[in-house]
Amino acid sequence: MSESLKPTRGTNEDAVYVRNKLIEFNSKHTPNGTYEELCLTLTNDEGDIVAGLNGVVRWNWLDVDILWVADDCRGRGMGRTLLEEAELFARAKACTFIKLNTFSFQAPEFYKKYGYEVIAIIEDAPIGYKHYFYKKNL
Repeated sequence: MSESLKPTRGTNEDAVYVRNKLIEFNSKHTPNGTYEELCLTLTNDEGDIVAGLNGVVRWNWLDVDILWVADDCRGRGMGRTLLEEAELFARAKACTFIKLNTFSFQAPEFYKKYGYEVIAIIEDAPIGYKHYFYKKNL
């Protein structure tokens, strides 16, 4: 292997480039596919973000990457509000399901309340916890 092919740690810009190249490749095989990022936020009266959801529409599903609510705002319906808005977005984009993941120390029971079903669990990821994968058909 030549020195020019030695792996190096890339920058954030490099990560975007690599992601876009994969999207370009995938698009050749799925011409009717969609790739659209989603970011929803909730802000307090001071304009600070206190909750947010990041995801991406890929072909016929919404993949929720992050759903976060500030510690002092939990239990006030913010997570539900973001999840419901994401579901509306997914339906408007003709998605047939939503998938997401969470850890046992986060909110696995939260998602069950809103119709998400466990499709896989990985034990000890991280060690001592479970990593849950959920799906909800729309």
